[in-house]
Amino acid sequence: MKKILVLGASGLLAQPVVQALTNAGFDITVGGRSADKLKGIFPGLKAVRANAFNKDELVAAMQGQEIVYMNFSVEQDSRKSDPQPEREGVTNAVEAAKQAGVKRLVYLSSLVQNYEGMNGYRWWAFQIKHDAVKKIKDSGIPYTIFYPSTFMETIPGNMIRGNKLMIASGSVAKMWFIAASDYGKQVANALRKEDGQNHEWLIQGLTGYDWNEAADIFIRHYSKPLKTMKAPVPLVKVVGIFNQKANYGWHIMEALNKYPEQFESSRTWNELGKPTVTLEQYAAGLG
Repeated sequence: MKKILVLGASGLLAQPVVQALTNAGFDITVGGRSADKLKGIFPGLKAVRANAFNKDELVAAMQGQEIVYMNFSVEQDSRKSDPQPEREGVTNAVEAAKQAGVKRLVYLSSLVQNYEGMNGYRWWAFQIKHDAVKKIKDSGIPYTIFYPSTFMETIPGNMIRGNKLMIASGSVAKMWFIAASDYGKQVANALRKEDGQNHEWLIQGLTGYDWNEAADIFIRHYSKPLKTMKAPVPLVKVVGIFNQKANYGWHIMEALNKYPEQFESSRTWNELGKPTVTLEQYAAGLG
């Protein structure tokens, strides 16, 4: 199968995937809320309006497509009651895929969602992710689901404020940081498989670090001077009572700090290729 529609294509983590799929020879169409914006990001690729909250748009965008890749996420300033791409969007995409005759659904999930239920931890955003996986599995359409560890892109994308690299206090668990470029190559290799079976892949990088170790490595190899600043999770939790973005922040920091991630990606490396980008190389390669 060669024809792939990438939904949520303007997202930071979707762009390396689109590039890798294009390099691998797939026929890519990018979809999102603004086709004009996507044309600017991906010159030369077909871009269509495909709002996850509009099933008719999704059906139209999926016509003639064999694979649909969903790059959806929870916005940091959103609330549970707001329309959510990983809730209503996934529901719409599954129904549209059935109507359009799509042959495979592909979904970007996460590893840290598995912290849900551990140590009494409950968060609606993780519940949405678990429900999204169930909807896809129950669709009757062959699926491929990726469960990545923390992306290296999280650091410059969400954690640098001026000359400060913001991390949470209390980090005790390691994360196998993965570069989105390595992930994109693994996605392309996974979608070359033409066996019609369901697939789930754990995505992890070369080495596990807690946030303190990762921040130290990043700062030592980044081109601009940075200092680590630690935010106490209990304080962020209190601020989160009044501020939705802070509420998101303490929930995700608590999970990333404590989820007992273990290396489990040997099969992925053997079948989809071993990552090559280290955290040192990634930091040094940023402008």
